[in-house]
Order: sequence, then C-alpha cells, then structure tokens
Amino acid sequence: MLYAFHEMQRMAIAPMRMVTDGLTQMLDNPMNPFRDSLLARQFASAMSVFEQVTRTYGKPAWRLESTEIDGETVKVHEEVVIHRTYCHLVHFRREAERDDPKLLIVAPMSGHFATLLRGTVEAMLPDHEVYVTDWQDCRLIPITADRFNLADYIDYVVDFLHFLGPNTHVIAVCQPSVPVMGAISVMSMWGDLCAPASTTLIGGPIDTRRNPTAVNKLALEHSIDWFEEKVIQVVPPPYPGMMRKVYPGFIQLTNFVSMNLDRHMESLGALFEHLVQGDEEAAQRKKEFYDEYLAVMDLPAEFYLQTVKTVFQEHLLPKGEMIFRWHAIEPQRINRTALMCVEGELDDICGVGQTKAALDLTPSLNSDKKHYLLQEGAGHYGVFNGGKWRRDIAPKIKAFIREHDHELQARHWAAKRGPSDKRGTDRRSGTADRRRSDRRARAKS
Repeated sequence: MLYAFHEMQRMAIAPMRMVTDGLTQMLDNPMNPFRDSLLARQFASAMSVFEQVTRTYGKPAWRLESTEIDGETVKVHEEVVIHRTYCHLVHFRREAERDDPKLLIVAPMSGHFATLLRGTVEAMLPDHEVYVTDWQDCRLIPITADRFNLADYIDYVVDFLHFLGPNTHVIAVCQPSVPVMGAISVMSMWGDLCAPASTTLIGGPIDTRRNPTAVNKLALEHSIDWFEEKVIQVVPPPYPGMMRKVYPGFIQLTNFVSMNLDRHMESLGALFEHLVQGDEEAAQRKKEFYDEYLAVMDLPAEFYLQTVKTVFQEHLLPKGEMIFRWHAIEPQRINRTALMCVEGELDDICGVGQTKAALDLTPSLNSDKKHYLLQEGAGHYGVFNGGKWRRDIAPKIKAFIREHDHELQARHWAAKRGPSDKRGTDRRSGTADRRRSDRRARAKS
C-alpha cells in the first residue's frame, strides 16, 4: 500500500509541477519587464527548487566522454560487455594504446544507481582499464525473472572476475565489501587464478559491531520480520516489475535524508540563494549533486532482507559463519590478494573500524600486502567522491594497485635484471630447448 500511495502522491503533484513550469517560463521571458526584479528572481528560484525536489528521476547518464592522460584529452566510450538480469558490466574503453592495470569497481546495490560513483570512475580512468557493475532498477525487472539474493551477488562478482581474467584489481564501495570479501575468500580456497591481485574496500560494513552507527543500531532494534512487514513493498502497475516484492528506493532515500535533514535544508537554502543572486556555477554544482542523490532504484526484497540479517544482525562474516552456496566463507584463506581498507573519520553510515576489520580477518596475508587509510575530515560520501577523494585518497589507491600489479612487477624485475640476467634465470626454458635439440640430433643419426 505504501508504494501505491507514493505513486498516487507523485501523480497528485503533477498539476502543481505544470503550473510552476509555466510560471517559470513566464518569469524568465525576455519580454517580461519585471524579469530582473528581486521578487521575480525569488519566485523563479523557489519554483526551481520545488521542481528539483519533486521531480521523478530516472537513471542518470554517466557523462564520462573523455579523460586526460599525460596532459592529452582522450575519448572514452561506454560499452556494456556483459548483460545480466540484475546487473550489466560496463567498460569505459579509452581511445589509447596503454598497458594499464584492469580495475573492477563494484558499485553498491543499496538504493542509488551506480552513477553515484561517477567521481570514483573519473579519478581512476587515466591510469586504469575501468569496468563497473551497473545494477538495474528492480521495479523494471518482470516478476517472471529469477530471484536475486546475496549468494547471487557473489556469483556475479566471481563471474565478472573470470571474464576479466587474472591480475585484475577490485574496488568495492560500501555495501559490496561483504560479498566481495566472500567472493575473494571462495576463489582463494579454490586456488582460482582469477582471484584479484588487489582489493580495496571503501567504507564497507565488514563488522558492524565495531563503533556502531545509527544505521547499525536500527538494524539491531527490529527483527527481520519487522523489516519484511514495514519496508518491503509490492511494485504497483504500470511498471514492468509490478507484483514483485522490493525494498523501494524512495524509502531508502527518505532514511538517508532524515539522518541529515538539517544539512539538506541548509543545502537547498543555499541553492535558493545562489539562484536569486545569479551565481549559476555554484547553483549548477548543487543541482548536479541532487540530480544524482535523488535518483534511486528498487532492490530485490530477498537480497535486502538477507543482507540485513547476515551483515547487520548476525554478523556472520566476522564470526566465520557465513555460507556461500555449499562453501564456508573463510577470509583466512586469502593469502595472495593484497588488501587495502579506506575509512572516513566522519562517516556516519559505516563507523570507523568496521572496514578495517577485514585486515584482522586475513591472518594468512603478509603484512606487506595489507594497507589501511583513515581519511581525516571525510564523511561517507567523501571517501569515494569530492575533493578529498581526488586529492588524498585516489592517489594512494592508485599507488597501492601498481605496487601489487603482477604484470608491472614482472616488467620491473625483468628490466632490473637486464637481458643477460634474464637468460640466466630462464633455466627450465633453456633446458627444454637443449632437450629438443638433442632429440632432433638423435633422430637425424
């Protein structure tokens, strides 16, 4: 009923939006003699803010058409290389012949579209061959499609790593930290050659018992039955996914906004002032942020409920009790994949220490393959977007990836040894050549 009521409310506001749109066009008309008056600017600005917060947002575009490499502008092409029901794997192909590390960025499936990581992708593009998990809006997926849960999420990560091949690097932002750790643990147990060379976890809820936030406390205050009854809704018509049970994106957005309501009210007030004063550049930055922030997607009910129970209520991963299909997930099996954990000092979604717990869960991993970064003054959004991300965090992650890239290491040592040393160390290959020569000589005789 809540989803249907939300849709009714959206349709009820539609006439008001049409009126404000007409008034805005009238006020902005060059023939209007009061166009530049303070009162007209205030009215136009107020209606612009109203339009911004009441708009129905679809999936935003990536808008990554180029990047800068070595001071030159290089075109970028967005290509879907794998189509799956719940997720597409997107490759940002650069028009440049470079031998850069492969990077899989696993976007969160937590209400926002993968484009929320536009700044993350943009920062990594100049130095990496970037692939991103592009999760699909569940209200657009017919109920006849397969269901999707936490184990399926791990399956997707494993499959994408198999597609990309050995020596791939992974960045998991927030929610996917747990399934990515699960995927790496299982692949390490298999001795899988496609297990990533390095993995960076950014603001992820590995162990929410550490320094719990308001979000973590909410998950513990209610039973899983309460979540199923209160927040799980049925998609109404006319969406393709009608009758499917989902965790609606508008509920997740409401929770996010309510956590920082004062900050958002101040931000929208600042947007109003920028519009009144004609500060178009500052106003555009605010609008672009809310264009992304207010665009939300629905999640599969079974995935959401299993995540709440497994990660936030029962803490199965840090307790060593998490199961994937028929395999126990054992992070202590990870012994080759270098691991970096990044946290924000002011993160109110994932508290300090929750992501760092991954380093304690991997005793088989040498200390030189572990790295931790606590970014001062950064909140949850700031650890993967914004100025601190670009200036302070991204360069450290790039250095970490290059330090543990197997191909770069091989080229480095080959260059350091030199041609004569390289021939001397390739003993097995030289022995095989001699044996082949001996066999040919015996055959001739």
